[in-house]
Amino acid sequence: MSTQSKRWRPSGTVGCPQSAWLSTDSKNRHPHQSRLDTLGGMRSLIDLATLPDRYRHRVAKVAELLDLGLSSRTVYARCKEGGPWQRLLPGVILLSNSSPSRDQLVEAAVRYAGVGAVVTGHDALRLQGIRSASTSEPPHLLLPHSRHVKGTPKLTIERTVRLPEPFWRSGFPVAPATRAALDAVRLMNKSDPVRALIAEVVQRERSTPDALCAELRVGSNRGSALPRRVMEEISAGVRSAAEAWARQLVLKSSLPEPLWNVPVFDEHGTLLGVVDAWWDEVAMAWEIDSFAFHLAPKGYRATTTRSSGLSAAGITVVHTVPQRLQQEPAQVLRELEQIYVHAQSRPRPAVWARNT
Repeated sequence: MSTQSKRWRPSGTVGCPQSAWLSTDSKNRHPHQSRLDTLGGMRSLIDLATLPDRYRHRVAKVAELLDLGLSSRTVYARCKEGGPWQRLLPGVILLSNSSPSRDQLVEAAVRYAGVGAVVTGHDALRLQGIRSASTSEPPHLLLPHSRHVKGTPKLTIERTVRLPEPFWRSGFPVAPATRAALDAVRLMNKSDPVRALIAEVVQRERSTPDALCAELRVGSNRGSALPRRVMEEISAGVRSAAEAWARQLVLKSSLPEPLWNVPVFDEHGTLLGVVDAWWDEVAMAWEIDSFAFHLAPKGYRATTTRSSGLSAAGITVVHTVPQRLQQEPAQVLRELEQIYVHAQSRPRPAVWARNT
């Protein structure tokens, strides 16, 4: 059969462009057979134009459409190339020919997986406001271990004996952020995206380093090597990929490791700011200056404006853009070591930091 013959071809006449008769009386059937469906003894008219509005996100299971009275022939004919519908997953139809939205893909996944499915990974984090969550990965679902549902290239299904209690976001049952984050990063293989995802989860207070470490200990060991390395950084106080690069650089130097992301106060207890890195013994702060590596523009503005207050209190402040950490690491390290020696030579100002 040629490609042309497989394409969906609309039929019908003026006055009934988007309807299908359901009848068992062959003499009274609508003459355009591509719009006909039969349902024992019943006769009614389905408005195919308004049918998508009956279903959440315009996603329906084929079984639901058959129960409504449409024939499988009609359903799959409308899913052919050029037709008004499309198949997203086996037995799951998008009642539109537009590119599916992310929510439509997740809805299809949940409908396909059935009872007990919990959305985890990137989509669960996205639904909880995490901006660094990827939308290019297949939806990731958790199922009770007793259930067997076949996965597809368009969907990751994970059976587990530790099914989390879901809560609802935008109508989807989602895993808590702690579980969702670890489920996501176990399937990732690059350090910086893992750092960015975990750091944002912590910074937005969707989870804590302690909770993430606890989940990492009790969860699957599969794919856990990279998350463990990143969690070691997070536990040390690192909150961005750029800060992780900075920490790796310091650990290779003769400098002592600083505290990371600590609040600094003047002698009267007034908060001067939260600095990226802090050498308390010499009252030296290191700021990683980048618009891109802060979660919001106001985070960058805070970095650039608080420096004057720190300097006014006598604190030695070093500014480095993240690109230099990777492009000029040796030079950055020499500058840090020289400034550290200079800070040692001056009287220490009356400031203090709280290691949270």
